[in-house]
Amino acid sequence: MTHPKYIRYFKQILPFGMIWFIFAFIYCLLEYGLLGDLEAYPTTGNPYDFKQSFLFTLSFSFFIGLMQGVIEVSWLRKQFGNNSLWMKIVLKSSFYLILTIVVIVLMSILNNVLYVSEVTAIEDLKKFMSVFAFWSIVLFVIVISGIAVFFSEISEYFGDGVFFNFFFGKYHRPIQEKRIFMFLDMKSSTTIAEEIGHKRYFDLIKDYYADMTDPIVETFGEIYQYVGDEIVVSWQAKRGLYNNNCIACFDKISTIFEKRKSYYIETFGIAPEFKAGYHLGEVTSGEIGIAKRDIVYTGDILNTTARIQEKCNTYDAKILISGELYSELTETTNFSSTKIGELLLRGKRQVVQLYKVDFDFFKKV
Repeated sequence: MTHPKYIRYFKQILPFGMIWFIFAFIYCLLEYGLLGDLEAYPTTGNPYDFKQSFLFTLSFSFFIGLMQGVIEVSWLRKQFGNNSLWMKIVLKSSFYLILTIVVIVLMSILNNVLYVSEVTAIEDLKKFMSVFAFWSIVLFVIVISGIAVFFSEISEYFGDGVFFNFFFGKYHRPIQEKRIFMFLDMKSSTTIAEEIGHKRYFDLIKDYYADMTDPIVETFGEIYQYVGDEIVVSWQAKRGLYNNNCIACFDKISTIFEKRKSYYIETFGIAPEFKAGYHLGEVTSGEIGIAKRDIVYTGDILNTTARIQEKCNTYDAKILISGELYSELTETTNFSSTKIGELLLRGKRQVVQLYKVDFDFFKKV
């Protein structure tokens, strides 16, 4: 199976190429509508052929879109991560304005060399840059870049999976699906907030959630909610059970916090610890809301998972999982699971078997 990180990068980059491709397609049709059967561009006198221009513009635009996606995802997004949305759009648009002019110049030279004359390529470029047609293309392209940046920022705000689900209407009608949920909660969060103050506590929470992001992404997890110092992560059953991804997520998070322990102690005076409850079951998933739309999951599994997480203190456990999830996990040497108790929910006759997970052993019992 392809690494989740690469799948995420691909999902983030591909829309840039598609946005450029769509606008290039519209541009070619508008250009054809204006030029019709003309054999040359009126402003430059360069030969015009619809099929040739159509194929060249679409393929080149798609490539440029992918390049913008790579720049945005791998570098530019990190440079302006702390700026407001409008400032990000202004700064990034300025960057892409300069890049756009360079690209169009290179594109024009390449087009002239391939289809006109290598000797007159520079002269043709100077002539092209002196007319409004050149700057209209610059304006058109910068609008595309701005739309792509805005799309990227909104997608990041909602979360890649959530945005695409909204876009393609996956949950437009409620559906039944099998999911794994993890409720992960910081230990002694109230005490910590009182000790370090609410401003520093907020900074702690920001770093706390940021350090969890990669392990969640790497194990195909989807962040469902941030609730104060608690994060709710969900997996499609198939992905969460593959290589025990759901359990591996907690292990990866623990590993990162162990490596970053000195940072948290030096910065905040404490090293955060956490506990998690897991459950597997059926949920109803769908879009709700009028003034604000959201994708929500409903079902007993959510309440049960929250109750399981609460029992971590009772059993002095970092991880508690339900019997339903335990029975689906793959035999492994990475952790041990021991049955330690039962949970009886109010209004329910069937008890939930509880298993404690430990990464210190090398055999699942």
